[in-house]
Amino acid sequence: MSNAYNRPDQLSPALRERVLAAAGELGYGGPDPVARSLRRGRAGSLGLVFDHPLRFIFSDPAAVLFLSGVAAGCEEHGTGLALVPQLPEGAAEVVRSALVDGYVMFCTPEDDERLKAVIARGLPYVLVDYSPHVPGPHVNIDDRGGARAVAQHLADLGHRRYGIVLPYEKWRTDIPYGGPEATAARAEEVSRPDLVTDYRRWRCFIRYERLIGWREALAPAGVDWSSVPVASAPGSDAETGYLAGAQLLDRADRPTAIICLSDVLALGVMRAAAERGVRVPQDLSVVGYDDISDARTAALTTVWQPHAAKGEEAVRLLGDGGDNVVLPTRLVVRASSGPVPTH
Repeated sequence: MSNAYNRPDQLSPALRERVLAAAGELGYGGPDPVARSLRRGRAGSLGLVFDHPLRFIFSDPAAVLFLSGVAAGCEEHGTGLALVPQLPEGAAEVVRSALVDGYVMFCTPEDDERLKAVIARGLPYVLVDYSPHVPGPHVNIDDRGGARAVAQHLADLGHRRYGIVLPYEKWRTDIPYGGPEATAARAEEVSRPDLVTDYRRWRCFIRYERLIGWREALAPAGVDWSSVPVASAPGSDAETGYLAGAQLLDRADRPTAIICLSDVLALGVMRAAAERGVRVPQDLSVVGYDDISDARTAALTTVWQPHAAKGEEAVRLLGDGGDNVVLPTRLVVRASSGPVPTH
């Protein structure tokens, strides 16, 4: 059994799988790397698992703010930090062998193999931006309430023709990402009640929560939710927003308001509008989510969330325990949203 964990090259893949399966049935998750090293009983580090490549955590403005909160929490508790990003293969093995005392899971899918590996190790863990149906201590924000508030703001301004911009779900191979066909397919996907109300269909729980929040404001205002086009493009940065925004703005029935999953996407939409001579907010209202610093510079209407506090609370729960945490959000109205155009 030792070779299966410590020297896998000494066994055939089939034999190793049989050994690991038998160990799993016995409740054995493998040798404890902490006990194996220095035998101190404490590694002095925690692991942060997230569903993006490594560069994302250092480049995405919202992720950077969250990471700064995690770092502040680590400093307060006198512990180090190990990062476990999305990897082409072997990420679960990294989780199983990392020298850490516990894990912060940041918005990974419910069926992520890394989460299964964390649970199997028996170490403490905290879930950030996860469905409450996933067992474990949680740190969340009021995503649905924030989304409802920003959509209600647009409805109160008289908008009834909307577009939605989301990052492209790489795991959905049946829906293309570009052109009218993709936009129509996205709209059908989001409008179907079973897809919107079943959080398990969405890779990241916050997408589900924000979709529900937007719908809760728009449907009572008379908006036909099934007619709202949803555009996507690869990635989750400003270029993603630019390409997705172009799909919506080039439609014959161009929306008067575009709702974006994040500020970064909204900034890309605003660039696409500027290139087409579409004035914001006179011809088009654009709203985001996150309230990053660039949103303030661009006068973007958005939803503020306490990114750093979310990271600090996750580390605190991991170290000290306590009840689940739900942090507040707040609508921030700026110059990118205005009354529906009359022409």
